[in-house]
Amino acid sequence: MRPAERRIGYGVKGNPLDAHGLRALENCDPPPDPARVLAERRAAEPTPLLAGGGDTSFKVRIWGARGSVPVSGSEFRRYGGNTPCVEMRCGGRTLLFDAGTGIRPAGVSMLRSGVRDVHLFFSHFHYDHVLGLPFFAPLYDPSIRLEIWSGHLAGIMSTREMLRGLMRAPWFPVEISICRAAVVSRDFRSGDVINPWPEVTVRTGSLNHPGGCIGYRVEYGGRAVAFICDTEHVEGAPDANVLALIENADLVIYDAAYTDEEMKSRRGFGHSSWQEGVRLCRAAGAKKLALFHHDPFRTDIELARIEARAKEAFPGAFAARDGQSLTFQARQAAKKQV
Repeated sequence: MRPAERRIGYGVKGNPLDAHGLRALENCDPPPDPARVLAERRAAEPTPLLAGGGDTSFKVRIWGARGSVPVSGSEFRRYGGNTPCVEMRCGGRTLLFDAGTGIRPAGVSMLRSGVRDVHLFFSHFHYDHVLGLPFFAPLYDPSIRLEIWSGHLAGIMSTREMLRGLMRAPWFPVEISICRAAVVSRDFRSGDVINPWPEVTVRTGSLNHPGGCIGYRVEYGGRAVAFICDTEHVEGAPDANVLALIENADLVIYDAAYTDEEMKSRRGFGHSSWQEGVRLCRAAGAKKLALFHHDPFRTDIELARIEARAKEAFPGAFAARDGQSLTFQARQAAKKQV
């Protein structure tokens, strides 16, 4: 039984679209009227997905799996060097998680495939998770609608404030006012349940990381994928928030920056181990485990050794790599919420 949940999104009484800060960024296009936006988006929605018709697949693509800082060179070719960015497509709906350097190739791919409506969720705003945002091509395309969400600093700093701080002097040559996409910043609190589209549910929960961090669980068509990055486990005390987010998940993308042995000298860094990922997935009944947020010093040879050990311990485990794709077919028809 889940605790009482606060929902944000379509068709939820008492939560109009602007309840959590539906607003365009300052100096971009004028703030949209919530009623007009709702009407336009509903008109643009495809026919509800029914069994046997339309794209009902849940697709996941890893655009960046490295942690802390991007890397390159012959020692990192197999698993890649881009920092965190994960794309999820739910029957054609597009969600992104974090905007590390992996979001640059993600943006190019989206424009080529005709994606025009994107929801971007931030786990937090540390450098490796935001570094690629100014180089996300859809940000400068006037045909794109981009909703950007964060909740790790709820009540302290808004998504809008963080975005404005990211692109300004002396750290960046231009301000975010250069954007041409219809950008909307939205805020939520840990534990909120978000419906960016009627048939897609995003659950949220706090992670153990300096400065705060949010973990996500995306549910669509009877499938579930969890994004758990970044978090530090406490030895012998499984994180209840993480267990709730990954319960019976088809895929868990987990912060596996270190090994249990390395954790002894890295306490307080805010990261976890592949072994803890295995323990959590076993306890929660998860199916697959993607080791994520690879240490920037970890070479392909070293990651391959860790991957082999992880597979022995948990057959569904693998080390995530840049460009990797996974597809899950829906178990049930995705329907619009009433």
